[in-house]
Amino acid sequence: MAYRKTPAEIRRLEAAREHLVVCATEVVAEVGWAQASVTAVADAAGIAAGSVYQHFSSKSALAVEVFRRAAQREADVLGEVLQGGGDPADRLRRGVEVFARRALENHGLAYALLAAPAEPAVGAERLAFRRRYRALFAAVIDEGVAAGRLPGQDAEITAAALTGAIGEVLVYPLSTSGPHDADRLVAGLAGVALRCAGASD
Repeated sequence: MAYRKTPAEIRRLEAAREHLVVCATEVVAEVGWAQASVTAVADAAGIAAGSVYQHFSSKSALAVEVFRRAAQREADVLGEVLQGGGDPADRLRRGVEVFARRALENHGLAYALLAAPAEPAVGAERLAFRRRYRALFAAVIDEGVAAGRLPGQDAEITAAALTGAIGEVLVYPLSTSGPHDADRLVAGLAGVALRCAGASD
């Protein structure tokens, strides 16, 4: 008869896995993907390096889980703003502002999500989430066009341009420790987004 884990064992394993992902996320935010070794993550979690493999088959599998969870949180927050009520152009502006401020407030993790060198499996996840961001922007742009708030346009192209522009504008301040004016950067980026979509003042 095959051994079956008890509910208590399953809960313990799930809690340990969750703790491991949280610790791995903190390590990635501090040192990036390349330096977030299994040993570094295990040390942060207070376990032996070999114990990591009880939960994840490889460092790559753990990295993908860290990326998916962190990126999904950002996509969820952006979606809440863009899909809320009110004027579509205003939602577009607020969505860009919220996304940028969250990135600047947690620059280590944001840089890891947006641009830091990573293994191919993480790179593939990054592309998948860029498509999600584009879809969210395209939807609110389409709403703005339908409401007469934005000029007629190919929302997919505009959304792709916005997604790329946001990442490009944020990469430098996220990758450096030098001072920067967050308010000016966020306001400027929101203005670029509105101009890109053709919003009137």
